[in-house]
Amino acid sequence: MTQVITDVAIIGAGPVGLFAVFQAGMLKMKCHVIDTLDAVGGQCISLYPEKPIYDIPAFPKIFAKDLVDALMEQIKPFSPEFHLNQRVEHLSKHGDIFVLETSNGSVIHAKAVIIAAGAGAFGPNRPPLDRLEEFENKSVFYMVRKKEELAGKKVTIAGGGDSAVDWAIALADIADVTIVHRRDKFRCAPNSHDQLTKLATEGKIKIETPYQLDELIGGNGVLTSVILKDFSDNTKSVDTDVLLSFYGLAMDIGPIEHWGLDINKKHLAINPTSMETNISGIYAVGDICAYPGKLKLILTGFSECAIACHSIYNLVFPGELLHFEYSTSKGVNN
Repeated sequence: MTQVITDVAIIGAGPVGLFAVFQAGMLKMKCHVIDTLDAVGGQCISLYPEKPIYDIPAFPKIFAKDLVDALMEQIKPFSPEFHLNQRVEHLSKHGDIFVLETSNGSVIHAKAVIIAAGAGAFGPNRPPLDRLEEFENKSVFYMVRKKEELAGKKVTIAGGGDSAVDWAIALADIADVTIVHRRDKFRCAPNSHDQLTKLATEGKIKIETPYQLDELIGGNGVLTSVILKDFSDNTKSVDTDVLLSFYGLAMDIGPIEHWGLDINKKHLAINPTSMETNISGIYAVGDICAYPGKLKLILTGFSECAIACHSIYNLVFPGELLHFEYSTSKGVNN
């Protein structure tokens, strides 16, 4: 059994959890980070490592894997400790100290806890299609690991949200792309919708609406086409080498649900002025927390990290005044 003592335990090693390490480090607080995945990066690395992200300040476009690499470089001076491929099974409080017990037997003692678990344990919502398992991970995928592997292929993308639209745009220059959605209106950022419409007008993308996936055609895991059906039961065949299905994630916050936190629809209620939950000393940032006016953006999560860490400072250094300085004057190693 491994036992460690730290200032802040961070649950979740996605981009927001990594930035929490930076904010804590700037305030001289040490961190241990726990994540169920076997690598840092959260959903960014697991689901869309080569998907471009457009709402990171100072980056007109940055790929998810590059964002994670940059965050890891940013926190290197603070030497965080990572506990990967394990999850926090039990959390208790003894006096002023939280005790976190993980699935591989690690025990972490911390003065404060930041939950940056994103969507929790997640998995894709699968389309209700016959023979789906036959094609999964061969011709049907729920993420894109390497964009170049789709070059020159006939790619059908199912879904109407940001992931579906962003990948349609990203693949338009290298693949024959068809995007399928059951409604005429897509649920994506307005700028992305404008790009999608422009590419369709230029003949670089085909849009099929309002249609739903109805049947997979092929054998031995190799797709040749997909059958689409509209609400009048009219069908259409689309030649397809690869089907990318983006119907969102099934969210499961796991043991967090049993820690006595105020949970509403699998989200943690917090005080947005401090990011503290209903349990003193436990904070939540990123997609897992909710409050009026919350925007589910990475940059919002980054801001929440700063608020949380400044709130935590007095727990870690009781009685000490926090003299806030801009990073331009403070620096990282001062």
